[in-house]
Amino acid sequence: MRRVLALIAAMLLVLPAPATAAGTRIKDIATLKGVRDNQLVGYGLVTGLQGTGDTLRNAQFTEQSLQSMLDRMGINVRDARLRTRNVAAVMVTADLPPYTGTGSRIDVTVTSLGDATSLKGGTLLMTPLMGGDSLTYAAAQGPLAVSGFSVGGQAETVTQGVPTAGRIPNGALIEREVPGTFRDLPELVFELKNPDFKTATMVADAINAYALARFHRRVAAPRDQRAIALQRPSNIAQTRFVAEIGDLTVNPDTPARVVVDQRTGTVVIGRNVQISTVAVTHGNLTVRVTEAPEVSQPAPFSNGQTAVVPRTEVAVNEQPGRMAIIGGSDLQTLVRGLNNVGLKPSDIISILQAVKTSGALQAELVVQ
Repeated sequence: MRRVLALIAAMLLVLPAPATAAGTRIKDIATLKGVRDNQLVGYGLVTGLQGTGDTLRNAQFTEQSLQSMLDRMGINVRDARLRTRNVAAVMVTADLPPYTGTGSRIDVTVTSLGDATSLKGGTLLMTPLMGGDSLTYAAAQGPLAVSGFSVGGQAETVTQGVPTAGRIPNGALIEREVPGTFRDLPELVFELKNPDFKTATMVADAINAYALARFHRRVAAPRDQRAIALQRPSNIAQTRFVAEIGDLTVNPDTPARVVVDQRTGTVVIGRNVQISTVAVTHGNLTVRVTEAPEVSQPAPFSNGQTAVVPRTEVAVNEQPGRMAIIGGSDLQTLVRGLNNVGLKPSDIISILQAVKTSGALQAELVVQ
């Protein structure tokens, strides 16, 4: 018996491990229709700054807000001229997650509205946050966390990051819930973040394959390139059903697209981009014009005048270009062909634009 068990254990060690299914989870490429965040915004004051706040003479709205706040606290400063530099007017923004209950906390972002130079060390006073319907859904308050700083003297100033913007982790307290619950959704529809007919079909097939084994019926049907409608079986809760569907994996199809950023020289080439076989040559032409005027002096005891004689030097330099054949059926071949030409990012951008004009680039060219 021991020999049999040892033989079975040895066979299990020899057997290869089961391959894990590679892919992307559905909940990472799609969102449930009707389940979304809500944006909140508010206006408030930050106090406790070390002389880096708003100049009340330049930012009159800060002075008016400070006077109104002190009036509500029983302090009359209407006839006084305020000169404090420890207060700054700010805008407070936040995203309210779906189905967030009263009493929960969310993060807020605080940005300067006036001429304050830094919000570091400041504390946000209680600020109501309103939604698009002008109703107050949260109230924000607390010390700011600012990563940037600004230090300077009379002749030089050093600034790192953005000192006029900061965050308050868990700085807003939810005071009102958004109407509606998860069970009130009229239907379950997954919407793809990157709409594509093939991806929508693959998602529906993956859900139906799982549903046939789990519920013995099909539950998904693609409506278009973005939406996949679901029919929840009666023997499972809606929350568990969405959770199980979201963990399924697919390999989403990506469009053939080339994104070019001319400001930074960034070129991003998609996996499905193809270029028909073309011959490309590229050479840099440099023309340098230098102005070096000369002064002409007349001879002594003559009636001549001093004159400026223009002198222009023109130099033309054209680097030799190499003819290279670019083309391929996959991304690796395409990148190898572009590297063989030996070009800079700006030159690659020019070549891609020219190849697109010639009709050899079988992809969408997006220039930012």
